[in-house]
Amino acid sequence: MKVAFNLLVIGAEISIDHARQLERLKALGYDAVEVPVFSGTPEHYRSLGRLLRDIGLSAGAAAVATPEANPVSRDPLVRAKARDHHRWIVDCTHAMGGEIIAGPVHSPVGVFTGFGPTQCELEWCVDAMRALADYAEPAGIRISAEAVNRFECYMMSTIAEASAIYRKVDHPNYGYMFDTFHANIEEKDPPATYERHHREINHYHVSENDRGTPGSGHIPFPDHFDALRRCGYDGWLTVESFGRALPELAGATRVWRDLFDDLDGLFAESIAYIRREWTAAGERLAARTASAPA
Repeated sequence: MKVAFNLLVIGAEISIDHARQLERLKALGYDAVEVPVFSGTPEHYRSLGRLLRDIGLSAGAAAVATPEANPVSRDPLVRAKARDHHRWIVDCTHAMGGEIIAGPVHSPVGVFTGFGPTQCELEWCVDAMRALADYAEPAGIRISAEAVNRFECYMMSTIAEASAIYRKVDHPNYGYMFDTFHANIEEKDPPATYERHHREINHYHVSENDRGTPGSGHIPFPDHFDALRRCGYDGWLTVESFGRALPELAGATRVWRDLFDDLDGLFAESIAYIRREWTAAGERLAARTASAPA
């Protein structure tokens, strides 16, 4: 298991100018970072990747679909732009040395039709995700599509919806993400939902109910970590908190107030909480195993 940090709370364009903050994350014990891949060139991400390797951090990409390159648009020209956009994300992630592309790459956040997904939109989504997974596979990059709550997205909001698309994509390089913030809104029993679908889930976001510091709200993380331990999860646990550093994202995610005191406190408190609760969940699992009838 690796503890990672999603860098969107810092900004949308991460560069070597952020070396001090990246070094701080490593010093606190983080293993990896999710880098926003929203703009730029493969050369930019290649330079950033060298810095991350020097620091000792693994990399992944936080990526999104856009309205201008919408994989489920009715316009075939827009869908073709989405295919190009997906390939650009893979090229930048590969240049950075990234291991995974995670986020709502299936459809744009904040774009609605007033209805649920049509059959055509579902088919376009499946085709786009299969093509993305196929293009990323030779580069050794996994795809993890994010189920985003119904107030931000209509294409894939629940884990059941993500699972249905996953089964249709049917590609070994494609999976989907479990995010505790979105699951807190959409799932009746989030830990049980994770257990039911864990074989399909290839990435995990640790996000508090207000998207502030994990452990400061009402998400029952001990129950979540117990489920992860029971299922043998050994991927990334990525802290995702949001602030107001990026106005466009703050608007899309409705972040109008500060959700934590300062970045360094967010960095330090998040990993301390995750390490502590992950260890406690392991101890509970060992105790249950030891006391189980032979």
